[in-house]
Amino acid sequence: MFEVKNIEDVNLSENPVISRMSEHNHEQLLFCNDNQTGLKAIIAVHNTVLGPALGGTRMWNYANEQEALIDVLRLSRGMTYKNSISGLNLGGGKAVIIGDSRKIKSEALFRRFGKFVNSLAGKYITAEDVGISPVDMAYVSMETEHVVGLPGKSGDPSPVTAYGVYVGMKACAKIQFGRDSLEGKKVVVQGVGHVGEYLVASLAKEGAEIYVSDIYEPTLKRVAEKYNAKVVGIDEVYDVDMDIYAPCALGATINDDTLSRLKCSIIAGAANNQLADEEKHGKAVMEKGIIYAPDFVLNAGGVINCYSEVKGLPSKWTMNKAEHIYDTIESIVRRSINEGVPTYQIANKMAEERIEAIGKVKLPM
Repeated sequence: MFEVKNIEDVNLSENPVISRMSEHNHEQLLFCNDNQTGLKAIIAVHNTVLGPALGGTRMWNYANEQEALIDVLRLSRGMTYKNSISGLNLGGGKAVIIGDSRKIKSEALFRRFGKFVNSLAGKYITAEDVGISPVDMAYVSMETEHVVGLPGKSGDPSPVTAYGVYVGMKACAKIQFGRDSLEGKKVVVQGVGHVGEYLVASLAKEGAEIYVSDIYEPTLKRVAEKYNAKVVGIDEVYDVDMDIYAPCALGATINDDTLSRLKCSIIAGAANNQLADEEKHGKAVMEKGIIYAPDFVLNAGGVINCYSEVKGLPSKWTMNKAEHIYDTIESIVRRSINEGVPTYQIANKMAEERIEAIGKVKLPM
């Protein structure tokens, strides 16, 4: 075992975890392990200037712990920007549980996770995300009050998330095609889980031509049949001649390989961290003439739904707030076109400006 005899023996700059935290100024990381329940999780608190860090818990079968760490750091930072640009008095945080959500779930595991959340004393508020259901969150709530998205309250945030993606997609269409109708537009929805299916339902109702892809065959088949959508193979998604690409699964699907293949005019989906390299691929998308709707703006409906539960606000407020995603996306895209700057940069700047402004208000007199 490594033993530190003197503080001088510790070179923090050589610690890969702290170095990664420093890169985007994360405040705190909590590593969670419990051998009895099989829990292995990481909670990341990025920024709490605007308020307690709120962000969902994702359960995913990561290839290794390093991959999980990178994901939770990126996701938590995204939540800070998402909450800020949405005008919410919340900071950004996220949690990941390492493991197959179809195999290792149990009441004991989620209650143990709840104890870890509770140990942060309200600095982090959790909710559901990929691989997690409202029932799972109910188990978490048995051990902590710092959880939202519970059955009987605001519940599953997926419908609100999907609605925000849908209206934001329409805002992009207004600019790119001259009108915001999606009727007859070819839309590829990659990932038809909770959010993806709700998005497909809205697109079908408007008369879009829908293509769907998902790694889980039973869900893919059911959604395709229910909404008369065409199934596309996982490796064929990027080769479809489409109008709109809607990534609704995991992130980093916009990368060197896919950008050379994508045949679309708009990228607008619910997935987090869609740009593999924000600077490189954000610029490349713009140069190709594709409108990219910054993901943390477009998918903010879920956190808006959670915020309404924290503050006890009615569902009408939630949907009205989500509907404003249309205006925010339109404003970002128009500024991007006028200033010749990628949309992600415009969105980041808007989020950072609010954090900086509120940070000054909170300074002691």
